[in-house]
Amino acid sequence: MVSESSQIVITGIGATTPLGNSFNAIGDALQAGRSGVDWCDIGTFSRQQEHVVAQVQSVNLAMEKAVISPSWCIDKSSRLEQFAVVPAAHALADAGIQTSSCTFEQKNRIGFIAGIGAEQLKDWERDFLDGGHDVFHAKRQPSLVHRAAQILDLHGPAATVAAACASSGYAIALGKTWLETGLVDACVVGGCDVLSPTALAAFHNLRALSRRDDDPKKASRPFDQNRDGFVMGEGGVFFVLERSESALSRQSKIYGVLAGIGMSSDATHMVTPCSDPVQASRAITEALADAGLSPADVDYINAHAASTPVGDAAEAGAIRDAFGSAAMEIPTSSTKSMSGHLISAAAAFEALACLVAIQRNIVPPTINLDNPDEDCLLRHVPHQSISLPVRVTASNSFGFGGSNLCLILKEAA
Repeated sequence: MVSESSQIVITGIGATTPLGNSFNAIGDALQAGRSGVDWCDIGTFSRQQEHVVAQVQSVNLAMEKAVISPSWCIDKSSRLEQFAVVPAAHALADAGIQTSSCTFEQKNRIGFIAGIGAEQLKDWERDFLDGGHDVFHAKRQPSLVHRAAQILDLHGPAATVAAACASSGYAIALGKTWLETGLVDACVVGGCDVLSPTALAAFHNLRALSRRDDDPKKASRPFDQNRDGFVMGEGGVFFVLERSESALSRQSKIYGVLAGIGMSSDATHMVTPCSDPVQASRAITEALADAGLSPADVDYINAHAASTPVGDAAEAGAIRDAFGSAAMEIPTSSTKSMSGHLISAAAAFEALACLVAIQRNIVPPTINLDNPDEDCLLRHVPHQSISLPVRVTASNSFGFGGSNLCLILKEAA
């Protein structure tokens, strides 16, 4: 077990999401069971003119002058770049790290890891819809994570992680290992994604998206027997990770401890989860072991459950397998019922939801859970949040292609 003096803690949070652009605003929405899903006109080249999605309504334009380069213009940047730079900047400012006053050596010791999938395709699509031809004559430009690091004046190691729906969770896990090995002194971690006509068409063709058209806010219904697919969302969520001794020496606020990580791969099918829960279950048990905890220590499980018929049932089986008899005692919910599925940013958003649960001592609900599927037997929290002490949480993320992840977050001592 890691000693308290060398724990990896979260000292900064930044978010741009369908449920709000701050920790408190998102917490209010989760606690109230408020949906961010609605109809949206995606664009001329989409399969249909309007889709049910969870869209970011606004980007917080308050510039963190001590963090963001004055030469960066938000109005001239892509939506994906905005979803990376703005929340990452807010996370740094929230942690009290002002890069403008950092020494050169200090900047060299701050890492940046972003979970982003199909980054170039999204840039090409945006350019094409604007009348450009980058898709045929692609420009050679730095990757988004390196552009963002330059904008934020960070010079430590930077990397992009693509692990489908678990991308930002893998970024968080990698940040923990960088800190534990001493590669960096602080690390900005998280992920971002945007809605796009191409992605919506692809997931629609895969029959992965909900086709409900009666009420958009009822379309995402994880674990419900009438679920028929997920609702795509967008946004960006980033954290600042530090070793606890560093955070304490700076007298930083600590939102929680990243106590354990677990990862596995089953690679059974490109989009269909493995029918055998052994590998998804192993990601959970390894995260618990990394945290030095047992299933009975967990107070809340934030499920990956996206509202797909096969995926939700497979995850419920993995939870029962990993937690044993405790699975029916631990409150479990899917916040995707409210936020939609933020794809590359999903795991980071759900880690934020776990921190809300810890800070407020509440368990956010799974809204629209009218008739729980008997194949998804767990201790569900339907419709309304519940109040109870939350000290330890487990957050699952299971990406297409077999990228399995579990993060254990707990309250700071």
